[in-house]
Amino acid sequence: MRILITGNMGYVGPTLVHHLRRQFPETELIGYDSGFFAHCLTTLRALPEIQLTKQVFGDVRNVPQSLFEGVNAVVHLAAVSNDPMGNRFEAVTEDINQNASLRIAEQAQAAGVKSFVFASSCSVYGSVEGGARKEGDPLNPLTTYARSKIGTENGLREMNLGSMKATCLRFATACGISDRLRLDLVVNDFVACALAHGEITVLSDGTPWRPLIDVADMARAIEWAIQRPAENNKQFLALNAGSDDWNFQVRELAETVALAVPGTKVSINKDAPPDKRSYKVDFSLFRSLAPQYQPRIKLTDSIAALRNGLQALGFADRSFRNSQQIRLHVLENHIKAGRLSPALHWVSQTG
Repeated sequence: MRILITGNMGYVGPTLVHHLRRQFPETELIGYDSGFFAHCLTTLRALPEIQLTKQVFGDVRNVPQSLFEGVNAVVHLAAVSNDPMGNRFEAVTEDINQNASLRIAEQAQAAGVKSFVFASSCSVYGSVEGGARKEGDPLNPLTTYARSKIGTENGLREMNLGSMKATCLRFATACGISDRLRLDLVVNDFVACALAHGEITVLSDGTPWRPLIDVADMARAIEWAIQRPAENNKQFLALNAGSDDWNFQVRELAETVALAVPGTKVSINKDAPPDKRSYKVDFSLFRSLAPQYQPRIKLTDSIAALRNGLQALGFADRSFRNSQQIRLHVLENHIKAGRLSPALHWVSQTG
């Protein structure tokens, strides 16, 4: 088997590569990445890409067709990956997250790829009231990032997939330790705050709901999606990927992190205006289709791994929000240094 992973040098990619190499030791694993965050390592282990058969550097807006030759499955992780970056690079986010994603799916289908796995997001539900959101419920994407994800889903649904399966995993908010850790995600941010400041400041009133999933469990869901049968000849499938047990209010997350880092104070802004990004998600479809691939990691275990991993690195950066663990900061530094254009293309440099 040959698997192509786009965006493998981000936050989820290293964990996925380690997982797939363990599960499929003889499989050819090919990484394709722009390298924006290649230097953002948070590991004492070897470079995660040594687990790959081959690493290719390139822009997802211009993937050579030859790269798909002999590929059985494409795992498409590459994206402008959160709301702050989406807001800063709106047009680029649509071009990379949606337009390029659909072109890659078309290239994969033309090459005879059998399985296309798209990393979508539960953020497509946006602000909702009432019960947990199911796949058939109305969508209310509030951000450029969320709109780009549902735009890709809609494009895949309408595409002539032929014999290729397309699986859109609407992931809950990611968290957990990684060889390229991001600290611009809610649980990861709280752990970093606890270690660096001894205090977690919740900017909202703490009531918004967030579904979460550890990156290791994301990798297991992707493993299932690569191999899933086409139920009732349905080539297209969009489903929520996570666990009902991992729907939490933000204040619960802060309090759980504080318990894991003794001495941490929690400050909640009770006078904050409502945070519209609040939603609970129903994961029953994923549970019924993939019973052997359900999330295994508990929130307390994910937090402990983050705490232990950061402590092993000697983490004590009180200014971590200006560090390379904040992806928007990395892109802005590249642009300021003249390495990237505002459209997020590498700029050729001499000397």
